[in-house]
Amino acid sequence: MSVQFPLERLKYWLRDRARATQPEARLHASLIAADDLAGLAAQASLLTQLPVRELHDHHAGDWASRWLGRGLDFEESRPYSPGDDIRDMDWRTTARTGRAHLKIYREERQPLVHLVIDRGATMRFGTRRRLKVTQGARVAALLAFAAVNRNGVTGATLWDSADDTLPARHGRPAALALVERAAAPCPPLADPAPGESLHHADRLAALEASLPRGARLVLISDFAWLTAAHEPLLARLAARCDVRAIQIVDAVERALPDLGRVRFHDMTSGQRVWLDTGKRAVRAASQAALLHRLDSQAAALARAGVRHLRLDSEADDLLARLVHG
Repeated sequence: MSVQFPLERLKYWLRDRARATQPEARLHASLIAADDLAGLAAQASLLTQLPVRELHDHHAGDWASRWLGRGLDFEESRPYSPGDDIRDMDWRTTARTGRAHLKIYREERQPLVHLVIDRGATMRFGTRRRLKVTQGARVAALLAFAAVNRNGVTGATLWDSADDTLPARHGRPAALALVERAAAPCPPLADPAPGESLHHADRLAALEASLPRGARLVLISDFAWLTAAHEPLLARLAARCDVRAIQIVDAVERALPDLGRVRFHDMTSGQRVWLDTGKRAVRAASQAALLHRLDSQAAALARAGVRHLRLDSEADDLLARLVHG
């Protein structure tokens, strides 16, 4: 039986939080409004009704992992290799074949989900309805509520001016704490510091070192930082964990509108350039360059073995996009 996130209790929590933060809330508003957050909790409750194996309700230890290790379920025997643990010797197969064999077991694991929420400078941008970082917070909220419904364990890392890691925990209070942190006010940031690409490499390496094998890792970002140097790191993560990338994209990052002569600021490189968006040729060339960049990012993630979903920052129905995207 599934455990649905209690919507009424969530509404009381939202009301109390709003009372506690007034009048500061008007100056430093949460990224997600109370009504929207309640709607995301309702969407998460629908996940248990979908005929998808990954979305069924399970208890800790009930999920058979695709990773092999010291579990309880016998999987196969394989020839012994120097360095293997002799406690797992398969003596019957060894006696039958005359060659040392080892028993291999399939691990049972807790349904651990770790969310990475990018709150960097390029995510604090939006031209329609909401910022990209707001959409990222909405995705994180939906996945956190869904994890509660599946009796899962959820942790998070927030990539911010000062990174913050929330340890993996069970239950509704943990999900609410994660959502509140992801939806915290997000004022504009200055240009990224030099060496930001190396910073992201360190972040990916830290994830590889800290996450257990078989964990589900969801990277929520615009991936403006992604370079060829990050591919090997992502590939190692994908070999260790089930990695999914949810790329948040603003409409202007697909095609420039006609705004006349405008000065653009590249928040990744810090460069500034003037473009006459009133000219059709300029808009066409810009759109081709923007789409090429998005396709290159998708190809890099695919080469690394990372599942990829592109999500518009203005999209409302996250459930349909996340399930069918």
